[in-house]
Amino acid sequence: MMSIKTSQLQFKPRINEEIQNDIMRKAVVMAQERIGANRQKMVEELGHWEEWREHAKDIRQHVIENLDAYLYQLSEKVTENGGHVYFATTAEEATNYIKQVAKQKNAKKIVKSKSMVTEEIGMNHVLEAEGIKVVETDLGEYILQVAEDKPSHIVVPAIHKDRHQIRKVLAEKLGYTGSDTPEEMTLFIRETIRHDFLEADIGVSGCNFAVAETGSVCLVTNEGNLRLATSLPKTHIAVMGMERLAPTFKEVDVLITLLARSAVGARLTGYNTWLTGPRLAGETDGPEEFHLVIVDNGRSKMLGSEFRDVLRCIRCGACLNTCPAYRQIGGHGYGSIYPGPIGSVISPILGGYEAFKDLPSACSLCTACNQVCPVKIPLASLLLKHRRNIAESSMNPFAERLAIKAFTLANSHPALWKIGINVGAKVAKLAIRDGKMPVQVGAIAEWTKARDLPDAEGQSFRSWFKNR
Repeated sequence: MMSIKTSQLQFKPRINEEIQNDIMRKAVVMAQERIGANRQKMVEELGHWEEWREHAKDIRQHVIENLDAYLYQLSEKVTENGGHVYFATTAEEATNYIKQVAKQKNAKKIVKSKSMVTEEIGMNHVLEAEGIKVVETDLGEYILQVAEDKPSHIVVPAIHKDRHQIRKVLAEKLGYTGSDTPEEMTLFIRETIRHDFLEADIGVSGCNFAVAETGSVCLVTNEGNLRLATSLPKTHIAVMGMERLAPTFKEVDVLITLLARSAVGARLTGYNTWLTGPRLAGETDGPEEFHLVIVDNGRSKMLGSEFRDVLRCIRCGACLNTCPAYRQIGGHGYGSIYPGPIGSVISPILGGYEAFKDLPSACSLCTACNQVCPVKIPLASLLLKHRRNIAESSMNPFAERLAIKAFTLANSHPALWKIGINVGAKVAKLAIRDGKMPVQVGAIAEWTKARDLPDAEGQSFRSWFKNR
């Protein structure tokens, strides 16, 4: 599935390129530290944080275990409210349905709010190929669209750019002549896209949570663009991953309490919007027509696999905000629209091991992501499961598999192990010169060339210890 890939570079050249991006790394460090500090304040203020996490986990786990029943209840309620529901098995089915609605409406322009699932299915590309203009109205997403760039964070898509780069993009692409202050650039963008809301034929949004009991869609944002995008156009299309459900508003209250604190270290996001179908007779606000597109696109495969816990994810980005690997390589280093620890788990499932087999190894297994996840997804354990699957397959190079088998053989026979470490100690004494190995072969070369190795004494620890 090419739609979730953001780069055609191989893993190592890709991360080496990102490591050289000083602007990105500085921005990510600042964001991680700021969001982390604010999150901790909010955690302490709320109190009983672990109990909240356990409660949120139970809610999400209950939904996953009863997903078919809640999806049925949701679809019935949306239909009852006057909306249309479409279940899309694949990304192609989802985009074809949205394209069909757009053609029926003779749509020329679509405004959309921030949505990871529309990125996942490649919606913009499909609609633009039909001559339909799609305008991102989230500030960060709009900047990236103008720059022809991809998001690098689940919550803060343009985290990798600083204000000087953004000003340059606006000047070159839109003729902006103002300063590089965030306030002035934001005002310019707001004035630029204001007419798009009024001219748009369709508004597209994602869905943070759908409430099965009422058929409502819950959307949490920090900008007012979503309310304009979902109320001004005559048609509103909401696109949701099929797992993004809550039984009632009571459960949503718990989830958004943890979502805002985990995502940006705030009590609540700026705008909490609840939409229940198209506008009714006598109402002056809202769309005339509402469509809910429920996307599977590999989620059923997750549901029936050892990775089903990842379906609890509420897309808060807390794991990215604490990850030391993400701090160094940024979102683009992952080559997927889903970066960080959560992306390293779901990208190989959605896009296949062939495209993303390196991502589970982009992790130090420090388990920091496990500690901050508000729904207690065991991300580090799931990454280890991916690594095991890859190691047991034929995807690993033959030489690496042979070396592991040789090590396993030696490690399981004490006599062979003793001979190996004694010989290895003598070889190391002869080979290491000025902290480097002159001959670097295979996977170990990546490890040795980046380190200053100590001079070897020519004896193993065991023999050294015995002689003491």
